[in-house]
Amino acid sequence: MPNPALLTLATHAVSHAAGTGGHVLALNPLDSTSWLSSLGALGVFLVLFAETGLLIGFFLPGDSLLFTAGLLCTAGAHAVHLSLPAVLVAAAAGALLGAQTGFWLGQRGGRVLLARTKNRHLRDGVLRAEEILERYGYGKAIVLARFIPVVRTVLNPVAGALEVPARIFTLWQVAGGLVWSIGVTLAGYGLGSSIPSIDKYLLPIIALIVVVSLSPLAVELLRRRRNSRADRPQPPAATASAAQARRAASEDC
Repeated sequence: MPNPALLTLATHAVSHAAGTGGHVLALNPLDSTSWLSSLGALGVFLVLFAETGLLIGFFLPGDSLLFTAGLLCTAGAHAVHLSLPAVLVAAAAGALLGAQTGFWLGQRGGRVLLARTKNRHLRDGVLRAEEILERYGYGKAIVLARFIPVVRTVLNPVAGALEVPARIFTLWQVAGGLVWSIGVTLAGYGLGSSIPSIDKYLLPIIALIVVVSLSPLAVELLRRRRNSRADRPQPPAATASAAQARRAASEDC
């Protein structure tokens, strides 16, 4: 039987390391506040690394986590107070190391892995990532993908599978990763510093961030539907009417 004293000591050690007071087991992976209250800056690193480097992390709340972490670095009566330098370092490290890991995994067998996925969101993300790479080129696509949920997860292995030159990928993923991770964190910090008691509005703000981050996907979905409708063949009646109209116009001439 395990020694009760050792179990108690281990529990206190884990709680102290996370700075949570024993709430590690209550972690909700979909809730940014839960990550921060349970693991602090370490949670920022883990979420960003998984979301940008591992396909299983596509559902994680990267944008809202960064913004909330920045807000919790401000002075105020927050339930959790974080260190801004620690959060910035953790965010940058997670974003950059995660993207490079995803690219490496793509080089080592990403085509097979992406082809076998049965998740609809991941499949749509792969198609979107390939379209972005083709439309904008490597540099713009890699930076732009940082700001689009799901796409920022799959673009890195897709880039590796498509044999994007490692030097070009690294250059642009570092640039995009720093702008995204540090920029969103500082946006949360700046807003939290300028608006008193902003904790009251945290949920609406996070909801707004989610809506804004998903808007590019919504726009792309509408564009695809519009194009698919335009590509559909006209029904016979409409075709006949159009032919009659053209015939009448030619006779008038």
